[in-house]
Amino acid sequence: MTTISDPPSESFRLSMLLNDTRYRSMTFQFIALILLAGAIGFLGWNLMRNLALLGQDISYEFLGEPSGYDINQKPIEYTSQSTHMRATIIGVLNTLIVAFLGCITATILGVTAGVLRLSKNWIIRKLMMVYVEAFRNVPVLIWILIIFFVMTAALPPPSAFRGDDPDSSMLFGAFAFTNRGIYIPRPIWEAGSGIVVGVFIASVIAVFAYRRYTTKLLYDTGKLLPRGWPSLAILFIPTLLVYFIMGQPISLDLPALRGFNFQGGTQIRGSLIALWFALAIYTGAFIAENVRAGIQAVSHGQTEAAASLGMRPGRIMNLVVLPQALRIVIPPVISQYLNLTKNSSLAIAVGYMDLTGTLGGITLNQTGRAIECILLLMLFYLAISLTISAVMNVYNSRMQLKER
Repeated sequence: MTTISDPPSESFRLSMLLNDTRYRSMTFQFIALILLAGAIGFLGWNLMRNLALLGQDISYEFLGEPSGYDINQKPIEYTSQSTHMRATIIGVLNTLIVAFLGCITATILGVTAGVLRLSKNWIIRKLMMVYVEAFRNVPVLIWILIIFFVMTAALPPPSAFRGDDPDSSMLFGAFAFTNRGIYIPRPIWEAGSGIVVGVFIASVIAVFAYRRYTTKLLYDTGKLLPRGWPSLAILFIPTLLVYFIMGQPISLDLPALRGFNFQGGTQIRGSLIALWFALAIYTGAFIAENVRAGIQAVSHGQTEAAASLGMRPGRIMNLVVLPQALRIVIPPVISQYLNLTKNSSLAIAVGYMDLTGTLGGITLNQTGRAIECILLLMLFYLAISLTISAVMNVYNSRMQLKER
């Protein structure tokens, strides 16, 4: 009887780093990493050397100096005597506001247009096609300028609201649409308002929990519970009850015409609205195509099977088609969110002071710290892009099919 023994293990030699396939790929990757680190180090050394020859250095002390300029759209308190750091924070907040509003609006427009592009109604289908082709084939900067000029030329000045009863020209007596922007009521927070806000946030969470429960119950047992009116009841009834129990701690400061302009309330400038809607409508056209492709990727047999069970077209779309299409739609939509956030840097074209307008514009020109300002700009956009990508990738992983 013969026995087969394993061959003796070969001792490691340096030549194996190139000749042995087990180590060759790691060797090349390590060499590439060394070359990349060396290139970055050389560029950094060259930068510091040139700055030293010019008598300059990298310093961020200018962020603590007074800015000396005003910002028209201020989500928090700010004056011209505030620091450059404060101005930078204002720019960051303005950028985040546009990015958040734009992503929400673009998603709503994109999903709606993507579904309607597959409508059986010829007129609706062609109208959505015109919307998609018109907006995605024209540069977004052009749409920003068009919407801004339309707002400033078509809407009346604040003086047009003067008369015996100025509120009669305002929407619901609380909203004024002018060429200087839109004036809306401003909430006044009093004692106990935090409790009301907390209850509202809890109600929003409860709505998502209820809708998730109804979906699970439908998939497990086939029992369909109503979702519309229970969701509205959960969202508003607890908040309204706490609001009146706490003695109405939240009131509204309504805008009113005093002199040549409106006083009170909150002014949303036309530059913000133009940037918001232009980015949303432009990005929504791309999302619509992603949604349409995702729906068409779902097997038509799924729709026929659901229809054979007696389900209405709306429920087929919401319960059968869209949940499967999301697995295909979400990855390209992440890229559209990132593009929208980066395209918000075009805000300077209409005078909206985002981060590019504050830190990358006036602050850079006043202080002459171009390298420091550009590095901070790059860091911010990198951070916000990675954050959006991380959040959406978590959601995408939850939507993927889980194998048993």
